Amino acid sequence: MSAELSETERQALLSAAHAAADAARKITLSYFRTDQLKADNKAADGFDPVTQADREAEVAIRDVLDELRPQDGILGEEFGQKPGSSGLTWVLDPIDGTRGFISGTPTWGTLISVRDENGPILGLIDQPYIGERFIGGPDIAQLQTAAGSQPLGVSPSASLAAATLFTTFPEVGTKHEGNAFRELSTQVRLTRYGMDCYAYALLAAGQIDLVVEAGLHAYDIQAPIAVISAAGGIVSDWQGGPVHEGGRVIAAASVELHSAALEILARAPMG
Repeated sequence: MSAELSETERQALLSAAHAAADAARKITLSYFRTDQLKADNKAADGFDPVTQADREAEVAIRDVLDELRPQDGILGEEFGQKPGSSGLTWVLDPIDGTRGFISGTPTWGTLISVRDENGPILGLIDQPYIGERFIGGPDIAQLQTAAGSQPLGVSPSASLAAATLFTTFPEVGTKHEGNAFRELSTQVRLTRYGMDCYAYALLAAGQIDLVVEAGLHAYDIQAPIAVISAAGGIVSDWQGGPVHEGGRVIAAASVELHSAALEILARAPMG
């Protein structure tokens, strides 16, 4: 976290993140697995994975932040950028995994993070339907559920051959990116698909070892960066550099696993 932030400020940011996530939960759960959501999806011309729930949830988050953190900027998937004066910006994805959301699978989530000029400093991955909230930042790496809280921590496994690898779409971006991913997939024990942001949460919880994706935006990855980093993992681009603004992403449970996977992924040409 930025050295300029006091403990009081850290707690204020954490409280605002929780309040924003609580507000979004009310909206998303009011739509999830309902006849209204099914009707909205069927009535659309073509296939538009953006739902009314996305837009309403982001409005609810912004309303909370406007009240509690009016000096901060906001970048949201649905409504873009609002400038601020504090040097901090909240980065929002109200429903990450909209296709899962409209399909009724509990693998979507709400992503809320706050960043300074160096990148994410606090992040939250919230899965409202099963009531899991993954939080990562300075002095906190925690899973909160109705049953209580428990610490987050990545798996100690460092073997590529024993690793479990996740991604969202089997195509994984461009042809070159897909080829690089499939080469990596041949080197791991198990590859699974379709979990969206919940895959990053599982990595932070020590359940899986690698997440690899391409074509992400800042609002897709900044909250997972904060959560996984706090849990002891590593998140970078496919060349090992910062990935705060999105693009090609690799998240790994250990330095050794990260390095081994990068050797394969780095073969994908840019473009």
